[in-house]
Amino acid sequence: MKNLIPKSFGKKRVAFGAGAAIAGIAVLGLLYYQGTKQTVSLSLDGEKKVVRTHAETIRDILKDFEIDVKAQDYLSPSGKSKVGDHTNVVWEPAMHIGITVDGKKKMVWTTAETVSGLLKEQNLELKEKDRISPAPDTRLQEKMDIAIEKAFPLTLAVGKNEKQVWSTSTTVADFLRQQGVTLNHLDRVEPKLGEKVQAKNRVNVIRVEKVTDVVEEPVNYAVITKKDNSLLKGKEKVITPGSKGLLAKHYEITKENGKVVAKKLLSKQVITEKRDRVTAIGTRQYIVQASRKAQESGGREVYVSSTAYTASCNGCSGRTATGINLKENPGARVIAVDPSVIPLGSKVFVEGYGYAIAADKGSAIKGNRIDVFFSSQSDAYRWGVKRVKVRIIQ
Repeated sequence: MKNLIPKSFGKKRVAFGAGAAIAGIAVLGLLYYQGTKQTVSLSLDGEKKVVRTHAETIRDILKDFEIDVKAQDYLSPSGKSKVGDHTNVVWEPAMHIGITVDGKKKMVWTTAETVSGLLKEQNLELKEKDRISPAPDTRLQEKMDIAIEKAFPLTLAVGKNEKQVWSTSTTVADFLRQQGVTLNHLDRVEPKLGEKVQAKNRVNVIRVEKVTDVVEEPVNYAVITKKDNSLLKGKEKVITPGSKGLLAKHYEITKENGKVVAKKLLSKQVITEKRDRVTAIGTRQYIVQASRKAQESGGREVYVSSTAYTASCNGCSGRTATGINLKENPGARVIAVDPSVIPLGSKVFVEGYGYAIAADKGSAIKGNRIDVFFSSQSDAYRWGVKRVKVRIIQ
């Protein structure tokens, strides 16, 4: 029987058995190798994976994915941590972001997802009136620039109304638009529209308006005098009574915040013409002259104490009780009397003075006393005080 089996076939069986044994050992080794790997869950920049690995540390795992971890990156657990079965690894790469606050820029590293998250991370608190770009809910991207303008208080005065408001740095023109202030054609703004508003500024909007006003004003008449020799000097007679006219004046009035600051005359219009007053002034001299017959007939005589006065003496009006203007009739011969002794209007002859008329009276002239008129003060002083005889002619 042994001779029936070829020798070559036997050798093949031995070789096949050896190969099968080697293959079995290899399979067993592979199974053992795979069985000793750790299962790790990865979240790499938001991308989730599950891997089995023989890596000893978290950093070794990330190297397998060619990830170079920067100090600013977020990594949990840390890179030096040992890998255990079912370890969860989270890696978020840090972004380089620019933050500009009121014109001052700085660069920061962050792993925040949104603008609001970065602000919280940087302890930057926004107030209601602050301005930020882009919006807080915007997702961050590498090298993004964030601009923040801090709001500040200032005073806004529009006409007579004033209030405290908040604004960010902008021009006066933009600030007024933000506040809903509409400017009229003539309005004036301080500071100027192109200037920048600043903290604690006062922005004034002066409401300017121009209106037309008509004012009616009386026009005084003139007094025209004419000499009249038919009237005694000092007497006046109205020939034409005067009457006032009426004039309408048209003004352009400029108001600022309701207060008049300028008034410009545009035109005049006569509504009623004025009428001048014409008065006749007497020029005939008042001459006291007794008739020869009266002189001869004598008349009642009285002795009196006499003094002298002028038209400009203390307390004198210059006009006699009977209406004679002594200032305009300096040559008149007039005496002041007590009417109960010498009636007013009487023609008299005064010793040392001459013919005169009793045309005046005075509070100090009582009883047998007279005051003789002189145009010159020196003549009045020379007269002095003396006792004289007065003959009442008529």
